[in-house]
Amino acid sequence: MSTDAAVSVAPEVAGELARIIDGRAVRAVFQPLVDLASGDVVGFEALARGPAGSMLESPGALFEAAYGIGRVAELDWVCRAAAFQAAAGAELDPALRLFVNCEPASLGVACPDDLWPVVDVAERRLRVVMEVTERAVARDPAGLLGAVARARAVGWGVALDDVGAEPASLAVMPFVRPDVIKLDLRLVQGRTTAEVARIVNAVRAQAELTGARILAEGIETRRYAEIARTLGATIAQGYLYGRPGVLPTGSRPTRAAVELLQEPPATDTRTPFEIVAAERATERAPKDLLLPMSKHIEHKALDAAEPGVLLACFQEAGHFTPATRVRFRQLSARVALAGALGVGMPPTPAPGVRGAALHPGDPLQGEWDVIMVGPHFAAALVARDCGDDGPDADRRFDFVITHDRGLVVRAAQPLLDKLAPAS
Repeated sequence: MSTDAAVSVAPEVAGELARIIDGRAVRAVFQPLVDLASGDVVGFEALARGPAGSMLESPGALFEAAYGIGRVAELDWVCRAAAFQAAAGAELDPALRLFVNCEPASLGVACPDDLWPVVDVAERRLRVVMEVTERAVARDPAGLLGAVARARAVGWGVALDDVGAEPASLAVMPFVRPDVIKLDLRLVQGRTTAEVARIVNAVRAQAELTGARILAEGIETRRYAEIARTLGATIAQGYLYGRPGVLPTGSRPTRAAVELLQEPPATDTRTPFEIVAAERATERAPKDLLLPMSKHIEHKALDAAEPGVLLACFQEAGHFTPATRVRFRQLSARVALAGALGVGMPPTPAPGVRGAALHPGDPLQGEWDVIMVGPHFAAALVARDCGDDGPDADRRFDFVITHDRGLVVRAAQPLLDKLAPAS
């Protein structure tokens, strides 16, 4: 639905950025995160800054330039290492959470060798929460989910940032399964509208389902704090509690720190059909009777107010017909992410659609799956080919249709795991 556009970078800006990255000249400032009920500090968010007084002091200017010259992944590692080094130097209490941002482009890039010792110590000593945005899912779904899994494997938490800034962020929440959901500041500082109510209800539902904590940004006044509590937030961040600055040496929680992390969900290696059929009775029908049902699920993706994630497995690329290509091209303009899988499927089977080529013999080759997950709607048609010969429309499938949100999300995961990153 959205992509990172290339930007033109002036030679003097590119030169300054190269000096900053090569010289590891990024510094970190920290803003406290507090428990809304008690006011106790429960952690800090690390924020990157370029050299004071330089043209690239602000993080926005830094990363815009880095995207322009193709060095955003290295810059992201430099920023994280600066945060870890400052936290270690200030003897940050391990009971406090350290929130660090992660750019989508760096998710699949290894840490530079000279920064690894700092990162290695952080993994073992600090209680880190990695912040990602919905842009990471749109850019590289499998890469993001892999990074999330690696973060949890070393004991880090995961926060989904800027939720509500873009409608797409609501659709990706079930897949990221964040430990912390960070509400965009406009939800707190703007008027309470029907749109805000939809966003908050979706966030509250996710928090109730998983135990995620809700964090409100932009808390500058007592009134904003009151609004944040009404929206379901239990953690707050903003000028009311402290501006970004040097991390206080020897920072300690004023009492037992609030626990933010959840147990990571178990990995499921089954196919969508296997996942759903294990919990729901299967039926059998020919393809021509199932097509209207699959198109109905696709049609639900057209809700522009609440874009979702639409994933489909077509067995073979040949089943992604010209008519299907036209349909998915239209759908891709309205959803947060559209994906199509099959043996021989190209990386971009239609404009705006992410493709994934299955290996011949992959268990998914025997399945026809259409799955839609939106903020307030979820449905899946999962079907296994019975192996009939004859006309395509007459081929029979064992199938299940479910609207159980939790089951639909679990069924979608194996497809999302295979989608290739955007070129």
